[in-house]
Amino acid sequence: MKAFASLVFLCSCAFLAPAADTPNVILCMTDDQGWGDVGYNGHPHLKTPHLDRMSAEGVTFTRFYSAAAMCSPTRGSCYTGRNPYRFGITFAMKGRLEASEIPITTVLKKQGYATGHFGKWHLGTLSKKKGDQKRWGSFAKNPVRYYCPPWERDVDVCFVTESKVPTWNPLIDPGPIKGKAVKGGYSPSNEIPYGNEYFAGPGKTVEENTRGDDSRVIMDRAVPFIRQAVENKKPFLAMIWFHTPHSPVVGGAKHRAMYSDRPENEQHYYACITAMDEQVGRLRAELDKLGVAGDTMLWFCSDNGPARQGSPRHVGSAKHLKGYKLSLHEGGIRVPGLLVWPRKIKKPLTVTAPCVTSDYFPTILDALGIDLPADRAYDGASLLPFVLGQRKEREKPIGFLNREGKEAVWMTERHKLVSTGKADRLYDLLDDPSEKNDLAQAKPELAQKLKGELEAWKSEVMKELREITKKP
Repeated sequence: MKAFASLVFLCSCAFLAPAADTPNVILCMTDDQGWGDVGYNGHPHLKTPHLDRMSAEGVTFTRFYSAAAMCSPTRGSCYTGRNPYRFGITFAMKGRLEASEIPITTVLKKQGYATGHFGKWHLGTLSKKKGDQKRWGSFAKNPVRYYCPPWERDVDVCFVTESKVPTWNPLIDPGPIKGKAVKGGYSPSNEIPYGNEYFAGPGKTVEENTRGDDSRVIMDRAVPFIRQAVENKKPFLAMIWFHTPHSPVVGGAKHRAMYSDRPENEQHYYACITAMDEQVGRLRAELDKLGVAGDTMLWFCSDNGPARQGSPRHVGSAKHLKGYKLSLHEGGIRVPGLLVWPRKIKKPLTVTAPCVTSDYFPTILDALGIDLPADRAYDGASLLPFVLGQRKEREKPIGFLNREGKEAVWMTERHKLVSTGKADRLYDLLDDPSEKNDLAQAKPELAQKLKGELEAWKSEVMKELREITKKP
């Protein structure tokens, strides 16, 4: 009750202050795209010309991190600016965006923004009665407890899935990619539903225009929302969260043909990323056409590193980085990170400081001249001084948790302490981004100092987690 009262007060008072600026905001996010899965980071085969152009024109974050090594927690951090363990999202499809949290949509609606979410949701169930048949975890066990659709979190317009869908024909099962064939086969005349649905509101599912590339299907809903906001002379916040390249990885014939010299699994993986990249280009062209590109903050990242389990089409790359999705090694959490904002960013800039998805919330509020609420802890920090060329090094460390807190990381500008309960490892990420040399024994005083900071932060976060998990 106290948290709810606080939320009401904050939303009715603090966020009503006139904003110093009202840029449009778009947060694009892919699903399981590795740090190396872009042309601008040197992939030898993958074609991502529109992302490469963003890198050439705007801000490239060479050390951009997802707040977690998996999907749902990272997505929660984008909405709140807080480590997702603070509000109970500790794993994929576990927890929800709790009502006690202050989502970015609530803040911006109070500033007169139109708000929209398109693509993957993954922050709670979308129906109390009918669940996603491909889901698992706490969602499946208690769909009523974890009911949390975007329309109950101040999202005006949405077109969302509860979890994953195939990257081609998102509502149709693509058939076995590996293993035993399904009796009857998969063909246009014998299509089998994947067991997922796109929701546009309470009980409102959408099947029209859901064939072909899923990134295009998503953008087909995002673009009209942006057009309407511009027509209504309203600033807008658009969350555009692609499913690509999460499994089931299926590429369309047109884009597979671009990689005809590569093995079949690579063809599908690269095809769906290139198709997504085209939609990013389409989005930028639309912003130009509408005359709002200059005053739009267009962000791009992935929710975690590349997958390496479950499918032969998981051929994503973390390049020289160690580890993959589900791991707190660099390959599991360091992801592509980009920003274009032509009115503020006049020339290309590379930010080498560590940045994280929890930074979105405080950065956007900073751009609007709004102070962070003082009644709760925020793990993110404003990136505005970095993107405006006013700062080069990060002052606030970044904490990561994994496996229900059994694994933890404390990251400073230079060093990364990894604590597993069994042993602590210390890496110098500037000299050793591949995490080959453990310095814990060589620098015991530094390791001890960072461990103390990590334990203090972890204790605070886990206390909030325990309070959330006590709620019915």
